[in-house]
Amino acid sequence: MKMLLAFLLLSLVPAGGARGEEPYACNMAALTKAERATHGKVSRRLLGAVEDRRELENGYAFRLPPQALVTAAQWVSLERRCCPFFTFAIEAAKDGGPLWLSVTGSRGIKPFIRDEFGLE
Repeated sequence: MKMLLAFLLLSLVPAGGARGEEPYACNMAALTKAERATHGKVSRRLLGAVEDRRELENGYAFRLPPQALVTAAQWVSLERRCCPFFTFAIEAAKDGGPLWLSVTGSRGIKPFIRDEFGLE
């Protein structure tokens, strides 16, 4: 019980918050154990499919192959529950062109995204 309580408390500790930036805190309790496992698998598949990355003023955009559309949508549907402070956009170019997944947010979100997604 103490481990569970410690996990829940640590998962709600805000990230960011320095220099007047909005604090960000992932709600790890938003997903069931099975959903977390699915989220992990989908995350690895999605990150493995990234072909390019663009830094945006308020986040990042990731180019994916067109066939990653369903994976991107599944990932967004889970990620937005535990990280409701993100804004997501999926753009599918015409004629089977590239797919772009944008993850953005309020001021100060980019360092949080870099840390959470393991970006260099």
